[in-house]
Amino acid sequence: MSFSPTGPTLTVGTIALSFHRGVAAITRRVLESYGHRVNSVEAPHQQLFHLQDEGRLDILVSAWLPSSHGTYLSPYRDRVRVLAPQYRPYCIWAVPSYVPEEQVGEVADLMRPEVAMRMSKVIDGINPGAGISRFSARMVREYGLDELGYTFAPGTEPGFFARVERGIAAREWFVVPLWRPQYLNRVYGLRPLHEPKGLLGTVDDASPVIRRDALDLVHPEAVTRLETLRLGNEGVEQIDALINVDGLTPLQAADRFLLSRA
Repeated sequence: MSFSPTGPTLTVGTIALSFHRGVAAITRRVLESYGHRVNSVEAPHQQLFHLQDEGRLDILVSAWLPSSHGTYLSPYRDRVRVLAPQYRPYCIWAVPSYVPEEQVGEVADLMRPEVAMRMSKVIDGINPGAGISRFSARMVREYGLDELGYTFAPGTEPGFFARVERGIAAREWFVVPLWRPQYLNRVYGLRPLHEPKGLLGTVDDASPVIRRDALDLVHPEAVTRLETLRLGNEGVEQIDALINVDGLTPLQAADRFLLSRA
């Protein structure tokens, strides 16, 4: 795939997780196809929104609204344009498929003595600014799981991936604070737990966010292309698997995905 960037340089910020990097790479290819040069900036969730609020990012990829990232966008919501959603993410708690559904079908089942006796008490997650991390810390308290010794432990993305892979290899009983789209769903077939209290937020809209004072810099047809781009959860998981399973870079994964859709 060949591009000849000649237009204004744009700064695109992406949340520091693999599937966000994949979607940002798609965004970069769209912008480059309309002549833009692209500078890439990566940061954790909350910090990235601060950077856009300060005017240091032209485009942010992607905001999950309203549940996961609404609180981060709200201070400057009137100064940006939120494009149409490219996929519809949501958060879950899940367990490996070998954990019997009749024993662990919903979050409250983690309190059952025979389950609590076998289940790992440390619920490992990603960085604390992620929506799934905020929701999970609250769930441990509100379900009373902390009274049985459960704790939520935020961490890094590589550490989280390694923990899931290690646990499944050992056929360990453990809980995964997860989301769709995420390649682990595609690879391991993790089973979501029913969560009737609604503490994991809603199904969000995942959208690029463009600062209004940067809109004049972006080629109008590039804005239209980003506005109408529908990746879907399956598409994002496909890109994420190309990165984490096939070992491609985010740009290589984006190119292969775009070629498959051509």
